Amino acid sequence: MASNNNGRTASESFKAQALVYRHMYGILDAMCLKWIVNFRIPNIIHNHGKPITLSELVSVLKIPSAKVDTTDLFMRYMAHNGFFDIVTIHGDDDSSQEENEAFALTAASELLIKGTENPCISPMVEMFLNDPTLSSSMHHLNKWFYDENRPLYEITLGKPLWEFLDKNPTNLSLYNDAMASDSQMIKLALEDHNMVFEGLETIVDVGGGTGTTAQIISEKFSALKCIVFDLPHVVKNLKGCNNLSFVGGDMFESIPKADAILLKVVLHNWSEDDCVKILRNCKDAINACNKNKNKGKIIILDSVIDEEQDELEITRLKLLMNISMHIIHDGKEKTKKEWKSIFYKAGLYNYKISPFTGYLSLIEVYP
Repeated sequence: MASNNNGRTASESFKAQALVYRHMYGILDAMCLKWIVNFRIPNIIHNHGKPITLSELVSVLKIPSAKVDTTDLFMRYMAHNGFFDIVTIHGDDDSSQEENEAFALTAASELLIKGTENPCISPMVEMFLNDPTLSSSMHHLNKWFYDENRPLYEITLGKPLWEFLDKNPTNLSLYNDAMASDSQMIKLALEDHNMVFEGLETIVDVGGGTGTTAQIISEKFSALKCIVFDLPHVVKNLKGCNNLSFVGGDMFESIPKADAILLKVVLHNWSEDDCVKILRNCKDAINACNKNKNKGKIIILDSVIDEEQDELEITRLKLLMNISMHIIHDGKEKTKKEWKSIFYKAGLYNYKISPFTGYLSLIEVYP
């Protein structure tokens, strides 16, 4: 069998070439996802009420005849990647023998349908892929590697991300919508995790933004007092209701006292030292509320990298998110060993890790 100068067989070299090309063309995966979201194709199929044929789809989209075949190409590729099913349907007349191919929704494309009561994460796609201010930053990784301290966005935007968002309402709106859409997935996960909140009277959602997660919790557990705690400018115009309220402050200084503290995808934004500071403040807040230190807990919803246990695609997602956290926030996704190290440095020695969503774990920490 032929080999190259490195002793690799031709077969190995061909597979390696395919791997390189797959990553090189991988940007088109994101662009195809952006295409189906911007064209609202999941909504079109949803509103159609049944699988939609190519001719019906291009008619709704008003696609020029010259781009019909390309539309078919895009739809088939996204079907290959799990966003649509290709099914066989009969004509409008039930007795018709005519068969046509049609595109049906899958679980993935259902998550991209806007305007229903079901969870929709289209805003996440729009934030990452529609905003050129943020997405273009990824072309400056070389510059980032030679900068000792600053996150990527600070280099490309000229200021820290949070400061940039605060001064750019359009970008801030995209970001808040994206975070709120991601929080909607929590509603699904909570169906199997009611016990997490049993026995609690008060909970503080630290870094809770506009309060989507806290609102979901407050509606489901009406006896539980929920406080959304975020920077003053984030919560200043937000109104509470019933058992939900908003408080402004700085989690690095102190956190309102409560039975439980919720940290939903917060700690992966920060360095290890910062995570320890936040956790110590959480511990103090719980102990201030509970003189009996056996009561109360920190509830962490975050990623735990476990390459031995996770499915391959979940591991790949977590590793990609880890890169994202490093370059954007100087944070990181953590392994079980790294979580343990942070907990111990914060004086927290009793915790358990459970599955929560596909890529998030539930970590309950007891001060």
